[in-house]
Amino acid sequence: MKSKFKELTDYLVALGTADIGHTEKNYLAHAIGVYNDMKAWGGSDDLCYAALFHSIYGTQQFQGFTLPLERRPEVQALIGDYAEKIAFVNCFMNRASLDAQVAEIKDSYPIIHRVSSETIMLTRDEYDDLVRLHLCDLLEQVERANAWNARRAAYRGMAERLGGVALDAYDRIFAKEPAYN
Repeated sequence: MKSKFKELTDYLVALGTADIGHTEKNYLAHAIGVYNDMKAWGGSDDLCYAALFHSIYGTQQFQGFTLPLERRPEVQALIGDYAEKIAFVNCFMNRASLDAQVAEIKDSYPIIHRVSSETIMLTRDEYDDLVRLHLCDLLEQVERANAWNARRAAYRGMAERLGGVALDAYDRIFAKEPAYN
């Protein structure tokens, strides 16, 4: 019997993700890196699957690969509704709407869809999982991408919101930041 991880990576390979460049790696390697980091952070299976598919539809910054939305039911069937929802929101969120709420503790969080401008409402748990996924994605690639100052205050706020392993990972990785003259 094939493992779930193998099934998911086989799906991504079949889409051609191993042939798409992404931060001095390929897209598949980056996605697996985010999955492995999320697993090391103690993420649930759903959150790890969302991590592997975190940019399956493209994101505000990465458009090197975009699975057509007509195939969304296929992804939902493959990784589950919750994992797909977190991945979907990560792909289509207007990042400013995520960043603006990172210091707030409330019951629901409106996230603005970057294409349609519609509001996607998330529960506190969904929002925290989205923050966890989004931060994990950055930390997997920040050193290769030399993106140390990209939304730095927002990412620091995410790490502080989550605390624990997320904050430790943020501090450990940002300690590698080169000194600029």
